[in-house]
Amino acid sequence: MIDKTLKFILEGKSFKTLGSGRTDAMVSAQEAAFELFLEHPIEDLDSFLALFNHNLPQDIRALTINEVNAEFNIIQHSKIKEYLYVFAHGGKNHPFCAPLMTTILEPLDIEIMKAGAKCFEGTHYFKSYCYKATDEGIYTRTIEACEIVENTMFTANFFPEKSYVFKVKGKGFMRNQIRLMMGTLIKLGRGDITLEYIKDSLKPESKEVMDYIAPASGLILNKINFI
Repeated sequence: MIDKTLKFILEGKSFKTLGSGRTDAMVSAQEAAFELFLEHPIEDLDSFLALFNHNLPQDIRALTINEVNAEFNIIQHSKIKEYLYVFAHGGKNHPFCAPLMTTILEPLDIEIMKAGAKCFEGTHYFKSYCYKATDEGIYTRTIEACEIVENTMFTANFFPEKSYVFKVKGKGFMRNQIRLMMGTLIKLGRGDITLEYIKDSLKPESKEVMDYIAPASGLILNKINFI
């Protein structure tokens, strides 16, 4: 939709876009980013941003536009990404919650899930948390911060009285990594696995293949930090 809109407002001028990363279908974004390559500079950035927003569909809004030099690469220069996974548990919620929140019908032990989230912090071997991992991938990754907190960021009168956010920060993530991590925490909260199981799954000798990918609709790309 972004390329389609740019093609319309640039009136046939040559351009190319490069996204900072990919998300699955039904995943939301607070701050996604893309790089726009043009043969000629934009004379008025503010007017261009306004025109761009006017023609974008209602579910996409451009926040800012900044000029960068030719050496900048939006994939290589993104330093830290923060993802959020919004969830509730213990009963079915209002259907309007569905686009932003995953509801687990069974009761969950949130306190042990908080401890489980902390197991992911630091540098670990995450092959077990990559969908269809191969032997060629680089699976030693560092997660800067990882926690479960009560949700105070997203509110609505149809939200349940209490919901939670799984917050993860890191430089980059593998295919379905966060959803597999969340799925593992849900299994922990149900009592299906233990904290020791999670710790062992992060060791280089682990042969585990995580089989529960949490639904996409609770996942939100919240921030991308460029330095």
